[in-house]
Amino acid sequence: MQRRRVLVAGVAAPVLLGGCDVKPVAVFADIPAALRTLEAMPPTAHMAEGWTLAQVLEHAAQSVEFSLRGFPQLKPAWFSGTVGKLAFATFDARGRMNHGLSEPIPGAPALAAALPLPDAITRLTKVLKEFDAHTGALQPHFAYGALDKGAYVRAHLMHLADHWQHYRAN
Repeated sequence: MQRRRVLVAGVAAPVLLGGCDVKPVAVFADIPAALRTLEAMPPTAHMAEGWTLAQVLEHAAQSVEFSLRGFPQLKPAWFSGTVGKLAFATFDARGRMNHGLSEPIPGAPALAAALPLPDAITRLTKVLKEFDAHTGALQPHFAYGALDKGAYVRAHLMHLADHWQHYRAN
């Protein structure tokens, strides 16, 4: 009975949360906007709390890389098909996500404690451009399951924007 409720919620969520009326992603409207932000980042930029800015950018780069090459660990299919699908539908309808801002991607290599900010900017810039140009199949998200290119773009932009709440330019 409980599983049926979760399945129904996963299917009903997009309709209940606004149907086709999807809000734009807060902070980053598209990949070029994210790239412009990275390009214009001042050397004094930092995070007010949590991970360093370089770690946040490395974490975001890992997520984009994994969408192209495969996540190291996936949630069970029942999870991504229900809870994960509902979570993404909710985030997608709102145009923003909220998640644990210091939680690593399951199975991902540890974030470098002393990665120089320019190196992190370069890594994220490179993989965002690679993702933007990619025309082949994408790998399932570890929690949301299969996403098409448009959904993955939104997922990556919402992910980065969620971390941006602690960003400080100086």
